[in-house]
Amino acid sequence: MRLDEVMPDQAAGLPGVEIAALAYATDQVVPGSLFFCVPGFTRDGHDFAPSAIASGAVALVVQRPLGLGVPEVRVENVRAAMAPAAANFYGDPTRSLQVVGITGTNGKTTTAFLMRALLEAGHRRTGLLGTVKSVIGGVERDVVRTTPEAIDLQRTFREMLDGGDRACAMEVSSHALELRRADAIHFAAAIFTNLTQDHLDFHPTMEDYFRAKRRLFVDLAPAHSIINLDDPYGARLARELPQAVTFALEDRSATFHATEVDVGLTGSQFTVHAPGERTELASPLRGRFNVLNVLGAYATARALSISPETAVGAIRTAGRVPGRFEAVDEGQEFAVIVDYAHTPDSLENVLRAARNLTERRVHVVFGAGGDRDRSKRPIMGEIASRVADRVIVTSDNPRSEDPEAIIAEILAGAGPETPHQVDRREAIAEAISGADPGDVVVIAGKGHEQGQEFEAGRKLPFDDVTVARELLRAAPLHAR
Repeated sequence: MRLDEVMPDQAAGLPGVEIAALAYATDQVVPGSLFFCVPGFTRDGHDFAPSAIASGAVALVVQRPLGLGVPEVRVENVRAAMAPAAANFYGDPTRSLQVVGITGTNGKTTTAFLMRALLEAGHRRTGLLGTVKSVIGGVERDVVRTTPEAIDLQRTFREMLDGGDRACAMEVSSHALELRRADAIHFAAAIFTNLTQDHLDFHPTMEDYFRAKRRLFVDLAPAHSIINLDDPYGARLARELPQAVTFALEDRSATFHATEVDVGLTGSQFTVHAPGERTELASPLRGRFNVLNVLGAYATARALSISPETAVGAIRTAGRVPGRFEAVDEGQEFAVIVDYAHTPDSLENVLRAARNLTERRVHVVFGAGGDRDRSKRPIMGEIASRVADRVIVTSDNPRSEDPEAIIAEILAGAGPETPHQVDRREAIAEAISGADPGDVVVIAGKGHEQGQEFEAGRKLPFDDVTVARELLRAAPLHAR
């Protein structure tokens, strides 16, 4: 493909060199590459342009002239230019792929898994892009980031189409929206789950965080917008989009609202009301917060012409999502739940869901990630001490921070007398050993993650589900 075909609006008049590949990092460059000189947070891609040319780049996309002897496409924002260029290069795959994007602070992963099940039940082979895993052409792949860079994303969509996929359920992070990775995607539908405090290490304020999420619905213009009306930011967004489909548990004015909600250890049951429709749904997913996730996915399925009967059947069997309110059962007389909850709102939701499962005690083990929003740490401490009966504060992913210092900030909200144990395995062991029959132990914060991150990028294997299972198997018989 010629350079002026990849970037028709910007490369007119430049030499029509043939482009064989796109790259934004020097280790991706192959002969014939168009290299995007992306200014980063710590390094500037313009500084690596000579190396890219030495590796075979035949043209550059720049924000300032470099004069290195190859054609230079001058743009205002290199990062923003990547998505439309990549869509052109890969044949604009999302014109043929039904893409459902899910954004929000909490619930993205569960909703993406549900949407994939619903789309496949509607006879549309569906890819998955998310936090836990990716599925492309029926093949699972590891995940580097929730939403890949634009070039990787458009290439992946092409691989999905070539591999037989006809739809894709994808999580869309606020980082990806702010950094323009999701531009040039033709969204068949977009779901807004909620917006609560998180990522304030990246977004200066909650208003900035909301504006990033808003881009998916206003700037990227999906064919269908599906919005949680119970969430204050969702209600605000819905007011801007009068044609949006809304869903809610509390707000009866929503297009889809639920009544007769019954949640327990085996899942949830509820009635969905919509114009001209009344449907009984049963899901193996536990917790009231998951009822909202199911409701949002169901509303989207209906907007995409999946019949109520098909949707009911898919939801009935769409079960386990790794690390999302996941039960660990080794025959013990109390429940153990692992969940990714790492924000104030998600921690409170999970603990309240656990409270609804028992009349006995709720125990919680949790920490907070290092090098991330510090302001949420005492808030999470206060929530844990208020909602749970027994709290053990521990390490999450301390990264470059001192684990004891992170714990101290959590204890500022939980109370200085709150038990704490830096070693996460020991903290989980303490919680399990102190549980009585009928109790619920919640292990929060890491969910599906398979390692703990420490200083200098050091990562040690650690899986909350595996650790809990090992400890339960080693417990005295009376605890099993």
